[in-house]
Amino acid sequence: MTSRRMRLFAFDFQGPAHLSAGLWRHPNDQGSRYTDLRYWTDYAKLLEEGRFDGIFFADNVGYHDVYQGSVAGALADAAQIPANDPFLVVSAMAGVTEHIGFGLTGSTSYEHPYALARRFTTLDHLTRGRVGWNLVTSYSDSAARNLGTGQQVPHDERYDMAAEYLEVCYKLWEGSWQDDAVVRDRASGVYADPARVHEIAHSGKYFTVPGIALCEPSPQRTPVIFQAGGSSKGQALAAAHAEAVFVNAVSMPALKRQVDAIRGRAAETGRDPGGVKVLQMLNVVVAPTDEAAHAKHESYRRLVSYSGAMARYSGWTGLDMSQFDPDVPLEHVKTNAGQTMVDLFSKMDPDKKWTPRDIAEFLGIGGTGPTVVGSPSTVADELIRWMDATGIDGFNLAHAVKYSDIADFIELVVPELQRRGVVWTDYEGSTLREKLYGPGTVRLRDDHPGRAYARRPSALELSV
Repeated sequence: MTSRRMRLFAFDFQGPAHLSAGLWRHPNDQGSRYTDLRYWTDYAKLLEEGRFDGIFFADNVGYHDVYQGSVAGALADAAQIPANDPFLVVSAMAGVTEHIGFGLTGSTSYEHPYALARRFTTLDHLTRGRVGWNLVTSYSDSAARNLGTGQQVPHDERYDMAAEYLEVCYKLWEGSWQDDAVVRDRASGVYADPARVHEIAHSGKYFTVPGIALCEPSPQRTPVIFQAGGSSKGQALAAAHAEAVFVNAVSMPALKRQVDAIRGRAAETGRDPGGVKVLQMLNVVVAPTDEAAHAKHESYRRLVSYSGAMARYSGWTGLDMSQFDPDVPLEHVKTNAGQTMVDLFSKMDPDKKWTPRDIAEFLGIGGTGPTVVGSPSTVADELIRWMDATGIDGFNLAHAVKYSDIADFIELVVPELQRRGVVWTDYEGSTLREKLYGPGTVRLRDDHPGRAYARRPSALELSV
């Protein structure tokens, strides 16, 4: 049995449905309440009672309109549309909690780094250091069309842009304002000392940002950096910058290879490979007994929508799945959109030839992560087995039935995991970074590349 603490994040979306296809029709699903602020504040309190490390909000500034050449399939199944802005609910969720963190998805392709850096610093202040950024480059043509750029930047170049984007953000977060810039000297009438606030003077291939950051430093300065890219370029970016990586392998051997590759690349960049925390996406269907859990899972399977699953998968991959026979294995193809999602089935599990129908049945419940079904003891055994066999640090838990599945996990599985000593009974540390690294690690670790942009006191300042 593992002696390491299991990190737990709830994987969610600011809409009526996320990854599961057709399950919004279940009588216990509460997805239709997504516009009700009380739903999210109640959810935040539930997660904190369950000692989750945080909630991770997926987001997409586009929509799924690839399947059958239309958005109709996505609209019919609420396949990640409608979709509200997750940033706007975090302050309220933080206001009713003390400990859980908030991972927020932000695109490097469609928002300027100066504006995004300000939003994250604001939330880091308001949450007292409980914010993380899931860095994505975005994959949908609909986002490119509606945000004015017309067509997507090619996949690899998007990651080159993301690297420079991070550089701008690090300069703003780490280097613009010194720790002691805010003096609040009533006698002299100086709130912030101009000599301690610095222009970043960034001039690069993609961005020009000459000035100072708008915000004074927040508790973490830089939010926790999450990354989920599975392509070669995505893994390289994660290895260099991510503090936590979300993965969604379909088998333990595939996951082990992915974990080893990410940490091996991190070591090559000079980082401590153990400093890169890896969280596997997983869905859990639990009931008091194994028999009841399998019956529950079967009731979920009967609600899965093939067209809803294909609307999602088509959007993720950029492939119109309506052109393929549902029962003929899908061969590996190249796509400028979600290459990770294509590789997930056609490459990462070489022992199985996946058909579109197989894919729909798999991701119809909880999305692209595996589903664990069983009693609390069975589920706990399996989660610990995944950690021991692969070296991951925890899980990003998806759901089939919104709110209900996570509530069942907290009621039934968390006490079993606590009994085994792998989930804490009391939180340690107050910031999100401390949830990953332990109390006292509030800001970027010394081996993180963002630390290179931290402004060091000058010789004159040290002598004063």
